[in-house]
Amino acid sequence: MKPFALPLVSLLALAACATAEKEVPVEVRIANATPAVNVTARGETTPVGTPNADAADDPAIWRNAANPAASLIVGTDKKAGLYVYGLDGKTRDFLDAGRVNNVDLRDGVAVGGQNGILVVASDRNDVANAKLALFRLDSATAKLTALGKVDAGKGEAYGICLYKAPEATYAFIVLKDGTVNQVALDASGATPTGRIVRSMKLGTQSEGCAVDDRTGILYVAEEDVGLWRFDARATGSTTPTKIAAADGKNLVMDAEGVAIAPMGEKDGYVLVSSQGDNAYVVYKMNDDSYVGRFRIIDGAIGGSEETDGIELMLGDFGPAYPGGLFIAQDGHNAAAAQNFKLTAWDDIVKALGLPR
Repeated sequence: MKPFALPLVSLLALAACATAEKEVPVEVRIANATPAVNVTARGETTPVGTPNADAADDPAIWRNAANPAASLIVGTDKKAGLYVYGLDGKTRDFLDAGRVNNVDLRDGVAVGGQNGILVVASDRNDVANAKLALFRLDSATAKLTALGKVDAGKGEAYGICLYKAPEATYAFIVLKDGTVNQVALDASGATPTGRIVRSMKLGTQSEGCAVDDRTGILYVAEEDVGLWRFDARATGSTTPTKIAAADGKNLVMDAEGVAIAPMGEKDGYVLVSSQGDNAYVVYKMNDDSYVGRFRIIDGAIGGSEETDGIELMLGDFGPAYPGGLFIAQDGHNAAAAQNFKLTAWDDIVKALGLPR
């Protein structure tokens, strides 16, 4: 038994440290963290239907290039199913899908014999057997149609992000234990299929992820450890590279949602939710360097706290969001159920002093 004694002690010590840090009052965590600039939200969604619970979790964005103000948001109520919202925050559709945790989407994917919008959610209705739940989003009616489920490995489904590669559309499903399975999807027929093409591993509980389709880089947040990147290509290395540690300064655990702001051919920013101090951290893609931090505070719209999922898409989203849209799950939505806060990327850029 001696060879196992030291690793077990080390793991217990790490767990104790993580627990101790989480028990520090949020005011102290904020005071100890690197200062953050403040922005205010310009909109918010209707609260999810599950009250008095940790329910709203993760958003995805579909941009209507022909009419940006008519773009749509898909968001999860992880106790109940999927919502579709307009940019006005009003509910356009709800689909009872049970326990779906995270969600992502891609446009221009073969869905049921024609190109369309593929929505994929991590399905944890069976905590022992992860699945991917696939849906079609009708951009004209804002309605979701369930296509079916595919197996995604043994374990509890947590995070999900899609990768539209030249040869296929892949889903990366992040299991609760830090396993990341890459699943090749085929939704072109009447019944979707999926095949695990490779697996990667982080050491502890992980969830948020995002893929840069331009560069084939996968970003994953390991909650108590930090932010990592992997090669997203099916033939690439499975060894992760750490971008940032959850050090209680720039990034305060839990590290949760992940989003990207792609610029040019391979530059841009990676954003991660610093849930422990109600902030969001920005890193440069080209060298993984720290850029800055911001918070969404109370204004005409309430602020956001203890954020799980985030999403960001650049481009014109109409008069309120001309340069891009950043969405954050709000873990404390006053007296109402949880919802999602909508912030203009232009406001974040201005607050952080980023080049335009």
